[in-house]
Amino acid sequence: MIERPKILVVYYTQTGQLKRIVDTVLGPLQDKATIVYEELKPVKPFEFPWKKQVFYDTMPETVLGKPSAIAPLKVNPDEHFDLVILAYQPWFLSPSQPTAAFLQSESAARLLKGKPVITLMGCRNMWLNAQESVKQYLHKAGAHLVGNIVLVDKSPNLVALITVLRWQFKGKKEATSLLPPAGVQEADIIASARFAEPIAKVLEDRQWDALQPRLLEQGAVDLLPNLILLEDRGIRAFRYWSKFISAKGGPGAPERQGRVSMYRGLLLIGIFVLSPIAKITSIFKLALNKGKLQEDVKYYKGIHLR
Repeated sequence: MIERPKILVVYYTQTGQLKRIVDTVLGPLQDKATIVYEELKPVKPFEFPWKKQVFYDTMPETVLGKPSAIAPLKVNPDEHFDLVILAYQPWFLSPSQPTAAFLQSESAARLLKGKPVITLMGCRNMWLNAQESVKQYLHKAGAHLVGNIVLVDKSPNLVALITVLRWQFKGKKEATSLLPPAGVQEADIIASARFAEPIAKVLEDRQWDALQPRLLEQGAVDLLPNLILLEDRGIRAFRYWSKFISAKGGPGAPERQGRVSMYRGLLLIGIFVLSPIAKITSIFKLALNKGKLQEDVKYYKGIHLR
């Protein structure tokens, strides 16, 4: 009797959307593999909907890679798995704090060493820098990134920003007369079941190098060039403000709240100004340096680390 492959799914979700994406992608594999779920649990839970000041105060440690602690894993870190799926969301252009805490842990080092890993994201549209950080964590752990699937909100950038902020601060995901529903659209979640087939195939033939090309053929990653430029500017600003705010103390420290409020006030103004400028800039850069930007798009759609 042939033993069924074992898949470990490590995930963190506040709203439940990411778990729904995971379940949809893996649904067709339920009869073909043994699937173990490990939900990451912060020792001090992050509330949802967020309080606005708490949300913005979470940025510095997220960007600096100094996450709050998570509870011990339920899974045995020495247990064998044929594949690990890491499902996560970007926060402030960085891996969410529970994801970063897991990836920095001794348990993750033992679980991931030598293992093939697929990353699976459900997010607004800004995920490049977060994925680069995850690639570095996985490389340090001795894991092998073999695939990446990204489901994004396909609404226009500023529309998606408005709907996600409404969802985060008011808990309202549903559409209005003027706005679409927040988050990854339902039709895209349902359609993500198509990714099960290439995953099932690679579990049979173990041709891990062939997985990402197969996923890309199925539309696993869609990337607009202007987002590369927008993220590059955004992460530079976040890194500056992270150091500036954290110099006044740790998360929640009263001494740093004035700086958090400064950052909070400037961020939305910056986004509404930066986004259209980046889009225009990308048009000129694509014309003047088309080859370089196309190389960047190809790189970010891939799984290798520069």
